[in-house]
Amino acid sequence: MSNKKINVGNISCGADELFVISGPCVIEEESIMMKTAEKLKEVSARLNINIIYKSSFTKDNRSSLKYYNGPGLEKGVKILAKIKEQFGFPVLTDIHYPYQAAPAAEVCDVLQIPAYLCMQTELMVAAAKTGAVINIKHGQFLAPENMKHPVTKCVEAGNDKIILTERGYTMGYNDLIVDPRSFYHMGQLGYPVVFDITHSIRKYGIPSADAKGGAREFLPVLSRAGVASGVDGVFIETHPEPEKALCDAASQLCVYDLEEFLKPLLELHAIEVKYRNK
Repeated sequence: MSNKKINVGNISCGADELFVISGPCVIEEESIMMKTAEKLKEVSARLNINIIYKSSFTKDNRSSLKYYNGPGLEKGVKILAKIKEQFGFPVLTDIHYPYQAAPAAEVCDVLQIPAYLCMQTELMVAAAKTGAVINIKHGQFLAPENMKHPVTKCVEAGNDKIILTERGYTMGYNDLIVDPRSFYHMGQLGYPVVFDITHSIRKYGIPSADAKGGAREFLPVLSRAGVASGVDGVFIETHPEPEKALCDAASQLCVYDLEEFLKPLLELHAIEVKYRNK
């Protein structure tokens, strides 16, 4: 889909090989993070697929002060650095404020701009100036073609190492819709396009610890539709015990189910690549 390839570590995002962004939604205790990384490493080797490890040191958009929002910048980045060193993954994390960009980029290969914040100019500029790859998530409130605006800000700030991620947009009340046309529109901007599958099944207004806060039954059909539409990568949050996860418990995929989940996606991607220019 992309006409520009973005290097993340030794991964060429936008090439003809599907890549995966995966890991727990938010950084939890170190044993959980390492257990997830160990399984992701095994999946990467068995399926010969490139994986970028993702987890957030802070989730600043939790719906209540009572909900866990992460260990914070300093402790979180140290855990990501340990995973990167021990398992060799490139790593990705969210930033929410401009002051977080530089210290996060000292370890992280990719800085992610949350969907709610994709139009925040100061945040985008601070991220761009680090020189890291910037993953801009499609705001739930934007038409996909209007992602050209945050892309332009990033480029004008001196950084064209950009990935764009679709995660659905608001349709009515408390629901997200994924329109396959968005993959086309964002692909026309010229950068690798990723489909954030697990966030697209979240049900707004319902706590993520409630099983009704996600619709996992739609994960296979949505993921296959996205890959068949020509995305360059998939974003799948994973956890050893999703039902016990401290964030997005209703939507994360069990990391032990990831290998079987990815197999049909790899087959579909191979077919899409075969015919994409015909």
